[in-house]
Amino acid sequence: MARRRLRSSTVVLGGMGVLAATLTACSSEPDERCVDPVTYEVLPDYKCDGDSDGHSSSGRYYYGGRVSGGRADGGSFDRTAVDSGGFGGSSSGGG
Repeated sequence: MARRRLRSSTVVLGGMGVLAATLTACSSEPDERCVDPVTYEVLPDYKCDGDSDGHSSSGRYYYGGRVSGGRADGGSFDRTAVDSGGFGGSSSGGG
């Protein structure tokens, strides 16, 4: 009988993992990263936040896409152009 419980627990835990992965993959917010607007090199977040003296920052937030070789690609600087669609949704992006 203990063996049967073990199998049931394994199925439940496995199902929870699949559900968690699905919800994470379909989050309602696109990825956000700080990027140099000329070279598309990924920068630390503080480069996009500016400083307390009001000096401009050197980076801009880039939404969606992916990072390859330290550079962002396939997303947009316009957050509204990257809609992840929420749970079960689709995604689109522009450059």
